[in-house]
Amino acid sequence: MSSLRKELQSIGAIAFDLDGVLYEGHTPIPGALEAVAAVRAAGLLVRFVTNTTSLSRRLIADKLVRFGFDAGANDVLCPARAAAAWLLREKATAALFVADAALEDFNGVVPDEEQPDAVVIGDLESGWTFDVLNRAFRLAHRHGARLVGLGRTRYWKAPQGLQLDVGPFLAALEQAIGKTAIVFGKPEPAFFAALIDEVRLPADRIAMIGDDIVSDVGAAMDAGLIGVLVRTGKFRPSDLEGTIQPDLVIDSVVSLIGAG
Repeated sequence: MSSLRKELQSIGAIAFDLDGVLYEGHTPIPGALEAVAAVRAAGLLVRFVTNTTSLSRRLIADKLVRFGFDAGANDVLCPARAAAAWLLREKATAALFVADAALEDFNGVVPDEEQPDAVVIGDLESGWTFDVLNRAFRLAHRHGARLVGLGRTRYWKAPQGLQLDVGPFLAALEQAIGKTAIVFGKPEPAFFAALIDEVRLPADRIAMIGDDIVSDVGAAMDAGLIGVLVRTGKFRPSDLEGTIQPDLVIDSVVSLIGAG
């Protein structure tokens, strides 16, 4: 029978990055479906974590299901979910500058477009106009609302080419307001704190599986999690020549499972 490899047998939860770890483009990594199923069968909690800011966790879960993974909305942690959990915990009202497809993750958060406690900045793509950005600035500047970012990603590769992400717009607002935002998204500490809160386990009993040596593995280890680097996705051999030394390096998620 199969079981979790011996280096990970003391953990209680595994957090999987998505693109490059479980799938690449429109194709699951070979063996990834079986690996995730085996992790669940071993009794571990599973979370799927991503920096996607333009989709709700339900829509992200739907995408995983189309690939064949057993995934529900409650299994997904994304910046919108992490930010919403913080807002609810703080009992904070919010002005939401986020994509329509991500709004459902903020159900329960009290909206306020006049004097909010927080201004939440996500990826509006072409929805970012001067007037929209200036309205966010005024709400945060005039009333002292807390600036909340759903990430600091600078750009991404869209089908039509490179495209600005949330980071530049958040940086512009920070510069104008003169305050630093609290940011939910890898590699920010707040994101991994939200993950720890969700699984309700000590950090050292959670493994983060990623293909990004800095944002996935290094940041997770800084938060006290076990960092596991996969040699798929964006991995390059030079990743292992830097200052970050993962707790474990594996060929792919298939290697999480060893003969038992």
